[in-house]
Amino acid sequence: VQLVESGGGVVQAGGSLRLSCVASGYTSCIGWFRQAPGKEREGVATFRGGSSRKFYADSVKGRFTISEDAAKDTVYLEMNSLKPEDSGMYYCAADLRLSCSTRAGEYTFWGQGTQVTVS
Repeated sequence: VQLVESGGGVVQAGGSLRLSCVASGYTSCIGWFRQAPGKEREGVATFRGGSSRKFYADSVKGRFTISEDAAKDTVYLEMNSLKPEDSGMYYCAADLRLSCSTRAGEYTFWGQGTQVTVS
């Protein structure tokens, strides 16, 4: 499984960004994680492919939306009302397990990451 992220950048507080993750190979659970300097990697939003049930970190609920375009093998993270504390490296991750969560340790496959900076 290969995961390639894009869409990061620099944005002012209150702005929006959309991240994209193109996945090659079969996956079950897929989602977005982030890591700020000096902090642990945390789950932002995940779901099981084809399922309408999504999992979000409390800090992003109501502001971020995870979605997929199965025809394009792409998962998106729409980020609105961005805050400086949302800054960090955002990673797309996937796993083959049947039960999905936002725990980073449960994900096997990782992309290289895309940087998000909110000023």
